[in-house]
Amino acid sequence: MAEPVLTVENLSKRFGALAASDNVSIDLVSGEIHALIGPNGAGKSTLINQITGAIRHDSGSIRFEGREIGGLSVAERARLGLARTFQISSLAPEFTALQNVVLAAQAASGRIYRFFRPALSDLSLVEPAMSHLARVGLVDRARTRTSDLSHGEKRQLEIAVALALRPRAFLLDEPMAGMGPEGSKQLTGFLDDLRAEAPILLVEHDMDAVFALADRISVLVYGRVIATGSVAEIRSNEEVRRAYLGEEEA
Repeated sequence: MAEPVLTVENLSKRFGALAASDNVSIDLVSGEIHALIGPNGAGKSTLINQITGAIRHDSGSIRFEGREIGGLSVAERARLGLARTFQISSLAPEFTALQNVVLAAQAASGRIYRFFRPALSDLSLVEPAMSHLARVGLVDRARTRTSDLSHGEKRQLEIAVALALRPRAFLLDEPMAGMGPEGSKQLTGFLDDLRAEAPILLVEHDMDAVFALADRISVLVYGRVIATGSVAEIRSNEEVRRAYLGEEEA
């Protein structure tokens, strides 16, 4: 297996008596989709928050492209190429789709404008932003206020924003949430292609999407990884079936 782009080793986080992360070790290698699944409250989003720096871990290590990043801020980790989408949208609803992507492109470029309007006249920001919108199928909605987009379109826009950050790895937190069957199918196809650009750590409850996309799956239960393996290995794992898959298939 190739050298991991992202390595999490023995990561632990407690909130009082609750072990949200219990010596979690996972990694992400170039070109793959590594899915993280588990029941509600298993600690999946808490783990993503620790990787991105939104929550400080108590112990363990997080290495990104060989560099320890545990002491870096959210913004510093993003600038290194960790691009995240959220279970609950983090977009600026009063801005257009294009403005949201331009903001991300501006952050990635390191350029600072005192006012936002000059950024919208900078073709070196606007042109790639439009390209990212085209990739996710939103180029015709570029001038639409984000609050007027459908739920599925907002999820697509989040990925366009992530693309603008020039990612070295994607951390996607339930991108299928709230999407209908057709939207999930389209997004599954897009993510299948996206792995060639940067590997994806995917948190997702849509098991059809997980089984269609994942090269590897890690199962998190009560803050602890109980199994990691291929789709076939996870589907046949008795402990996983008892802890999680059984309730999904019931």
